[in-house]
Order: sequence, then structure tokens, then C-alpha cells
Amino acid sequence: MAKKGMLLTISGPTGAKKDKVIEALLKKDNNLVIAKSFTTREKREDEIEGYEYLDKKEFLKRVQQGFFLEWAEIYDNYYGTPKRQVEKFLKEGKNVITKVDIKGALQIKEKIEDAVLIFILPPSIEELKETILNSDKVETPEMLIRKFNSAYPEINSISKYNYGVVNDNIDRAVEKIEKIISAEECRVDRIQDELSYIIG
Repeated sequence: MAKKGMLLTISGPTGAKKDKVIEALLKKDNNLVIAKSFTTREKREDEIEGYEYLDKKEFLKRVQQGFFLEWAEIYDNYYGTPKRQVEKFLKEGKNVITKVDIKGALQIKEKIEDAVLIFILPPSIEELKETILNSDKVETPEMLIRKFNSAYPEINSISKYNYGVVNDNIDRAVEKIEKIISAEECRVDRIQDELSYIIG
């Protein structure tokens, strides 16, 4: 029987470059997978993020059916992580990344106590603003301002997470998360079965 995997929940404000950190992590660790999310927003041209797209009626129907491990409304669209997909990966011994907002992260923490919540921080507010304003995504000026203004309350929620990682360099951020994974894998409550020969 495979050792149960670990659930890593990664959040951070728009502009913290968490997607780049996750992409680099996945390339380095073959035992790490990302849970595919569902969304009601329109697919962007040439998008490669790998969402599953639903209309709002179908999304809310699945909410009622308990389909999602977590879900939230973000910038007038719904996003959610399917529960069975995550459970399947964990059962297979995979470490699973869920990329979610703060509401989603706290929902996960309520349901899976040993989930590891990691918050990606920008090196400075100035750099965060520059990254948001220079995004290659097609956004209205109003949406860009909305995303920047939402960064403050998001960052202030860091105390609800287990770890904070400042992303001043992608490689360094990845290295820090790898160390977090290594430390979490050695926690006594995760290796009870392996210690059974000693503690009975």
C-alpha cells in the first residue's frame, strides 16, 4: 500500500508569480502533481493553464452535490477544486498542489487538518504593483486596480497559513518549498505507520 501523499495549498496575491513557482516545482519533483481547477470564467486566447470550464448554473449544481473540496467566487467568477481528484492522488502517494485563494485554503484546512498552507509573498509592494500593471493578460484598467487593491487584505491573511515564502527569486522560492515538503514528510504524525515497530 502506497504511503499517503501530502496536500500542499499554495496561495498568494496576484502578481506574486506563484504560477511560475508552481511550474518550477512540478518540473523538479516527479511525485508532485497539481489538482486541476474548475472555473466559470471565459477561456483566454492561447491559454494553457488547464482549467475545466463550466457555466455558473452547472458549477453551482456541483457545489450542491458536494463535488468540490473547496470553491470560491473570485472577481465575479467561480473557481473550485474537485474533491475526488485530490483524494485519488493522495491515495496513490502523490503530493498534491492546490492553487487557491484564501477562502479556498481555509475551506481545505477545515476538511483536511494535515494540509500544508503556503503563502507566496512578493518581495515588495512596489514590485507587486509593477508585475500586475505589466501583466500580459488582457485586463481593463479597472480590473488591474481591483487586483492591486485586493493584495493588501490578502497579504494580511498570512497569519492563517503554516508558511510564508518571499518570491524574490524563483529558484530560491522553489528551494524553500522543497525544504518545507522535506520537513513536513518527517513529522511524527505523518509517519506513525513507519514508527509502529518502535512505538507499537
